[in-house]
Amino acid sequence: MAHRDPDMCVVTCALTGVLANRSQCPHLPFTPVEIAEEAKRAHDAGAAVVHIHARNDDGSPTFAPATFARIKAEVRKRCPVLLNFSTGTITEDVAEQCETLQAIRPEIAALNMGTMNYAKYSEKKGGFVFDMVFPNTYAKIMKLIEAMNGASVKPELECFDTGHTHGIWPLLDMKLLRPPLQFSFIVNVLGGLPPTVEGLQLQKTIALDLAPGSEWEVIGISKCQWRMLAAALVLGGNVRVGLEDNFYLPDNRTMARSNGELVEVAVRMVRDVGRRPATVEQAREILALRAGE
Repeated sequence: MAHRDPDMCVVTCALTGVLANRSQCPHLPFTPVEIAEEAKRAHDAGAAVVHIHARNDDGSPTFAPATFARIKAEVRKRCPVLLNFSTGTITEDVAEQCETLQAIRPEIAALNMGTMNYAKYSEKKGGFVFDMVFPNTYAKIMKLIEAMNGASVKPELECFDTGHTHGIWPLLDMKLLRPPLQFSFIVNVLGGLPPTVEGLQLQKTIALDLAPGSEWEVIGISKCQWRMLAAALVLGGNVRVGLEDNFYLPDNRTMARSNGELVEVAVRMVRDVGRRPATVEQAREILALRAGE
């Protein structure tokens, strides 16, 4: 856009994720209709973008293009919110993700930018809840970028550590990534960047040195979310909330009953620091997305 109003903030809501289940949070949406209802609640509360993982009706993850198609159709019956589809997988095979991108064409698609240890540790239990490697080779990343570029889908560069952010430079050199870019800085995943203001500032510096004029947001996992949102808002970034990332309201005791409740808090924070939540059309311009259909 010709002039980026620094007071404008794009609010994204991550509706369901892939790891959490209803024993942890009974309000997680699973079916296309449930996801669409949550998308509308998020949009009504002020979110311009929703980030979506597809699930089977029993809550298990799926990358089936038909399921993503049903989700898009159900959301579009309810609201015009911008769609950001997940492409993350622990396998090298991204054929279904590429098919979804080419056939269904969400406005945005998440793109994990590097391999990492991906774990959760319980101090109460004195052991790991899960412990895995999340592989994202350049070959895998490039397949997804090529599918995104071919479908005019904007990559959302999910960076869990500074090496992920700095590691985009070969993709810029190859002209696979085309500035302005959209970065997401995920903090508080064990194996990635800790939730500190200094870490967030470093990520911002690395990203904007490589691709000036790009957009960035923070994704704070678990109860650090609200402090990290506050930091991002002061530093000029965009923000993401949602049941994928954190179940709790800022008192860290009260579980949100919907994604809309989390967005309401985020929007209030945006306004409290003197900024304004972007509308869908404003977000489309800020994020340099293709024209609406």
